[in-house]
Amino acid sequence: MKKAEFVDLVQKQGGYQTKKEAEQALNAVTNAITEALTKKEDVALIGFGTFTTAFQKGKTGQIPGKPGQTYTTKDKYVPKFKAGKKLKEMVESAS
Repeated sequence: MKKAEFVDLVQKQGGYQTKKEAEQALNAVTNAITEALTKKEDVALIGFGTFTTAFQKGKTGQIPGKPGQTYTTKDKYVPKFKAGKKLKEMVESAS
């Protein structure tokens, strides 16, 4: 589902009058989550899931198809999402 389709769904589910209002609401949520994660704060939405940041150590590896050439990545923080129980159950029952 692309963002435009998702905005339509948010408009319908949230009872927004216009797509612009729905998009503003969606942007507010994603921006708030992003801001919290950049401050290394967790965002827990009970029943839906938890957004966290995790430290990922750098690694070295071999470039596929190029013998003898390697790459190295730096240590970094990455976003993680763990689905909540209710979300898992709803997705499972939909199949």
